Amino acid sequence: MPPISFKSASHFGTALQRWRMRRLLLRQPIAHALWHNETQKIQVLNGLDAVQMAHLRELTTWFLAHKSITGVQGLTVTPAMQIAVAAQACLLILDLDLDYFDGWVEVILYPGAFHVNHPQTDAVGLVHQQDSVLSGESWLRGPVILSWDDVERDTYHHQSGHNVVLHEFAHKLDGRNGAANGMPPLRSNMHRGHWADTLNHAFEALRQHLAAGESTSISPYAATNPAEFFAVVSEYFFTAPNLLKNHYPDVYQQLALFYQHNGSHIASK
Repeated sequence: MPPISFKSASHFGTALQRWRMRRLLLRQPIAHALWHNETQKIQVLNGLDAVQMAHLRELTTWFLAHKSITGVQGLTVTPAMQIAVAAQACLLILDLDLDYFDGWVEVILYPGAFHVNHPQTDAVGLVHQQDSVLSGESWLRGPVILSWDDVERDTYHHQSGHNVVLHEFAHKLDGRNGAANGMPPLRSNMHRGHWADTLNHAFEALRQHLAAGESTSISPYAATNPAEFFAVVSEYFFTAPNLLKNHYPDVYQQLALFYQHNGSHIASK
């Protein structure tokens, strides 16, 4: 197995964090053959350069050491499945800080779509129990829950504007400020007011188009609330960047500042 590069250790913050990462990478590395064989199949990673892939391998190693990925309803989670989930989750923080994934420890995989029953408050304030069938769910201070059928589809077959792993883990970034509201902790050089104005303007415009019965360039699900808007446009940023850039250029620019790249590795798809 080739030696693990520590070239990107500066991404890991303090000297103590860097030392801990080096020790982890030496003690619990992902075998090079396994990493190469599995990541070359993951569509959203196509086009990442060698340095980015090396850093992604480091982040994925950290993720698998600190988060459990548990199958339920008889689903056996293989190393390949672990890499599929963890590598795509870590794509979101490739140029962010590990702290964005603090505060929770578990990913739960169902074989397929799963039923949930949550209280919903109607327009007059009455609370009802609503049964839903979901492909993914992210709890603010709890687990990320995913349907493996949907993860498998999005991982190995390119889906423009749709990736359930990116969507649910984008909610985790969003929730780092203590609420799921479309406002993740921004970089120090970003302006909160500009971010909020840009995304809110696009969100309201989308709602108006739908109310008028007009077709939309992105999934109508983005109009659910600001948190879902952020998660959906994050999916488009990584899986259909040209579409997002053409139809929502200001949103695209804010996401490029936040994620620190321009999505060009999949722009041709």
